[in-house]
Amino acid sequence: MELGGAVNIFLAMCITCLLIVAAWKKMHKGGKLPPGPTPLPFIGNLLQVSTDATFKSFMALKEKYGPVYTVYLGPRRVVMLCGHEVVKEALVDHAEEFSGRGELASIDRNFNGFGVALANGERWRQLRRFSLSTLRNFGMGKRSIEERIQEEAQYLLEEFRKTKGLPFDPIFFLSRTVSNVISSVVFGSRFDYEDQTFLSLLRMINESFIEMSTPWAQLYDMFSCIMQYLPGRHNRIYYLVEELKDFIAEKVKTNQQTLDANNPRDFIDCFLIQMEKEKENPLSEFNTKNLVLTTLNLFFAGTETVSSTLRYGFVFLMKYPEVEEKVHQEIDHVIGRSRIPATEDRMRMPYTDAVIHEIQRLTDIVPMGVPHTVIRDTPFRGYVLPKGTDVFPLLGSVLRDPKYFKNPEAFDPGHFLDENGCFKKNDAFVPFSSGKRVCLGEAMARMELFLYFTTILQNFSLKSLVPPKDIDISPKVSGFGNIPPTYKLCLVPR
Repeated sequence: MELGGAVNIFLAMCITCLLIVAAWKKMHKGGKLPPGPTPLPFIGNLLQVSTDATFKSFMALKEKYGPVYTVYLGPRRVVMLCGHEVVKEALVDHAEEFSGRGELASIDRNFNGFGVALANGERWRQLRRFSLSTLRNFGMGKRSIEERIQEEAQYLLEEFRKTKGLPFDPIFFLSRTVSNVISSVVFGSRFDYEDQTFLSLLRMINESFIEMSTPWAQLYDMFSCIMQYLPGRHNRIYYLVEELKDFIAEKVKTNQQTLDANNPRDFIDCFLIQMEKEKENPLSEFNTKNLVLTTLNLFFAGTETVSSTLRYGFVFLMKYPEVEEKVHQEIDHVIGRSRIPATEDRMRMPYTDAVIHEIQRLTDIVPMGVPHTVIRDTPFRGYVLPKGTDVFPLLGSVLRDPKYFKNPEAFDPGHFLDENGCFKKNDAFVPFSSGKRVCLGEAMARMELFLYFTTILQNFSLKSLVPPKDIDISPKVSGFGNIPPTYKLCLVPR
């Protein structure tokens, strides 16, 4: 071997060793961390964490190390929080300390810390305060948004009637109607159901959510320092999100050209008006980049989470037809067959309310929660989490906490009913997370789920193509999200 070649190999080995040592030091620096499995240099605890069953792997580690433990996702150190009491203590009792947004590498390169969902510090505070205020002004939790949902539900019924009782896949029926509710808020108008641009957007959102939950995405989140430079499927989500960003950016340009500051039509207009107000403020976070990415946050979350819950809800109701029948009876008794359901009906429909809560609990759309980070050195349960430590509040462990749900793995509306059949709140019901980072759209989502379920079941019975005992309720993919299984059903008019 020539001397030059030997020198190159030697240098490469030295650099590799230095990288391993640097990664090892980074993995073991600072604080008094909770216990956990011993990591290997660079790969961390990859041998203990299955990339195609990540949440199950984390729950298995909880059995060995307790409800608070440390795990290394590649070279990245993460503290896991399991069960209602631990998650509440962190996100609610120590809300400020745990208010940072942790790394979500699979989409961080699209957002780079911009947009309300992934921002931190003063940027996050400004964007969250503005977004909450603006959404309320456009009717979140008020009658005007209820009317939008009721209107969209009627459009959905028209589409369902066109199926004439024949088998169909409900995925884009549900995503179109749900997306139109948030579209009316952020874009000022709904889309026609046959609009090809709209259908393309919905496919991209659906595919993005699936891609975020694949083993490829889990590997990317662990080893982004390397995988961002490699070709492969893990890059697909980047290009999908970039296409969605381009669509939003075009909407922003259109709004800029037709803006009337005295008559804002939607969220984009309101943001543009705020940008103009603060254009002389050097500390303002109201800029085009935050506008595009915050609008994308709202549009994406407002489309996928509710439509996925509805799709999963149909599966549970077909699996347990006796539950569907009881919901039918309560709807007939309280609402009847001719009047459009309203949110005020919920108070007189405890069984239906309990069923919807139980669907949300077992659907568990984001089982690992969106990662948080501690914004300062934080004492917690006898440990010290150094500033910048990422934390996963495992929402799935809360929604299945046996201390709060007697049959945590079973579909049982009784989890939300008392001995008299009245609705019973459960503190461990946290599908929208909790604390300072609780979902911006919780009020809207809760209203949508109630109005859609009651409107659909007022008019139709669900008919499975297979016997209830053969219905598989396992998620199609489970990673960042639990993706509902693919299926077809028939809707029989009542």
